[in-house]
Amino acid sequence: MIKPPENIRSIKPYIPGKPVEELERELGIKEAIKLASNENPLGPSPLAVEEIQKHLIKINRYPDGSGYYLKKALSSHLGVSEESLILGNGSNELIDIAVKTYMTADDEAVMAWPSFVVYPLAVQMIGAKSIKVPLTEDLRHNLKEMAKAITDRTKIVFVANPNNPTGTINYADEFDAFMKDVPEDVLVVVDEAYYEYVTDNRYPDTLEYLKAGRNLLILRTFSKAYGLAGLRIGYGISREDIIIEMNKIREPFNTNSLAQVAALKALEDKEHLKRSIEINEKGKHYLYKAFDELGLEYVPTETNFIFVKLKGITSQELYGRLLKKGVIIRPIGEDSVRITIGLEEENRVLVQQLKAVLS
Repeated sequence: MIKPPENIRSIKPYIPGKPVEELERELGIKEAIKLASNENPLGPSPLAVEEIQKHLIKINRYPDGSGYYLKKALSSHLGVSEESLILGNGSNELIDIAVKTYMTADDEAVMAWPSFVVYPLAVQMIGAKSIKVPLTEDLRHNLKEMAKAITDRTKIVFVANPNNPTGTINYADEFDAFMKDVPEDVLVVVDEAYYEYVTDNRYPDTLEYLKAGRNLLILRTFSKAYGLAGLRIGYGISREDIIIEMNKIREPFNTNSLAQVAALKALEDKEHLKRSIEINEKGKHYLYKAFDELGLEYVPTETNFIFVKLKGITSQELYGRLLKKGVIIRPIGEDSVRITIGLEEENRVLVQQLKAVLS
């Protein structure tokens, strides 16, 4: 009997949020609401959809492996060189590529915990070790302790800013102090998947550290605010020499042609992005008020989801009760849930069903 190595056998697979179609099929219901996977409830840009339709006839051809036009547009949008950009099948793939490029089984990666579950998974897949540093009391990255956790075996430090699942951010002064403590031979991977939703002016401008020549890889995505989660396309920004090494690991056609043209148009559609952010802000404050009235403890967010702490009911119990009502949320641990901010009507139904199941 053939067996994989222990580091693979011991992996607990990532379990994604339950699809709406599956829930409706299981329970025999219609119009279920999915508030579990931090998707843009407004949907994709109409310009992106139109562009996809135009390119459907060309899907017999392989995509542009270099992502020339999208990288050119991102270069102009960000004020960086095209050579400092890498495209990924979602930013998830870029996490894997970074780990495979800069780590071996003898190395360590430092990360906050709880944070994005893909970081330790990617590290475990190559047999390396994850050093998990607990969050602060207000559920933010403890950057001081993360810097202290770096050893001569550390090759990568992951910083999710904003953090998933808590929705919290670290501020510019904290990040600056942290970067001063990080050795020159360590790569800092800053995951900014929710970058577009941040409103706090204390948020760090990580591109400035790249301009200063630091070992930084910034990850962003079209899956969240741009509404293209189903197409799986994200991008990384780093020094050109770091991107050169990562491109050695990247598969030749890792981002498909429809994703590339859709992302290009989504980037152009500033009105759709603005509307997505406005809907999120309005929904955020509506849910804050509702949670206050329900006596639910929540963490103020800089993302499109809210981390809610529970009392008197477990996360699985609340998840199961809401599931039967046609509302999908995300359990986090035993006593917390993560709830995506939806459209106005979706938020209203969520609150209505929360009142029903919590009473």
